[in-house]
Amino acid sequence: MLVAPRTRHRHRPCPPGSLTTAHRHSTSLSPAKFKSLPRITNAIISPDDDDGNTTASAAAASNQPTPSSAGRIKRLVLSPESRAKLNALPDRDFYSFPRFVKHVDEGFLATLTDLYRDRARPGSEVLDLMSSWVSHLPEEVAYKRVVGHGMNAQELARNPRLDYFFVKDLNREPRLELASESFDAVLCTVSVQYLQQPEEVFAEVFRVLRPGGVFIVSFSNRLFYEKAIGAWRDGAAYGRVQLVVQYFQCIEGFTEPEIIRKLPGSSVARGSKSPFDWIFRLLGSLSGSDPFYAVIAHKNFKPVYE
Repeated sequence: MLVAPRTRHRHRPCPPGSLTTAHRHSTSLSPAKFKSLPRITNAIISPDDDDGNTTASAAAASNQPTPSSAGRIKRLVLSPESRAKLNALPDRDFYSFPRFVKHVDEGFLATLTDLYRDRARPGSEVLDLMSSWVSHLPEEVAYKRVVGHGMNAQELARNPRLDYFFVKDLNREPRLELASESFDAVLCTVSVQYLQQPEEVFAEVFRVLRPGGVFIVSFSNRLFYEKAIGAWRDGAAYGRVQLVVQYFQCIEGFTEPEIIRKLPGSSVARGSKSPFDWIFRLLGSLSGSDPFYAVIAHKNFKPVYE
């Protein structure tokens, strides 16, 4: 019986730059070598996805921390129809001339200023989003920096609390040209109803806030009806509050939203348990006073101050 001769396998040295050499001497790789490595993303990968195993292995081999998902948009709150406005003309045209008026009454503004006094700490850096000629911040409180954003330069230039400001249409470009983690508080006063891309704007607010920073969104029942989005026009008070709550909840990393209400005729911000409270609310609603609503959340965690 013939027996095939045994073949002897000789180990040849690998040429320089081969995979084996790179693996043995991974510490000597030039920066250019790393650019070809697969990029790790926040995509959700199913357990039976081979690419998912490859990506996970690459992450483990490179000893790189998995990128945080904080600040990402988990879901879209609005449908295309609910983002539409009755007046489809560009917002820049609508706000091209200044309006030196207050869009809510003095009772609303007094409540708002008290809220800012309580939540925006002295010495902090504040972004007043969608602002105008007044920011409603308490006059006696000194802040390190107050930056204003709006749609009319003349209104913003009149605002005495702003250190500087910028004009930008967030419905066309929601990206804020501001450094990440550069503010301790972001304010949005009676303007959230006009945002057509609220998910992206709230994600941007999350980005520019420092950890523990607060985002305060306040509103009433007044609005430029033709410029408000459909979801806001079609909703009532409760539905509008829940809509803003969903804006916060659709962003990974915001704390559970806190809701503050102060209805006309009531002196209790979070509601009263008095059996006669409904009478005072009714009398207040008949008086024509503006109801106060605010939805508040923090980035990552809510700080505790002594």
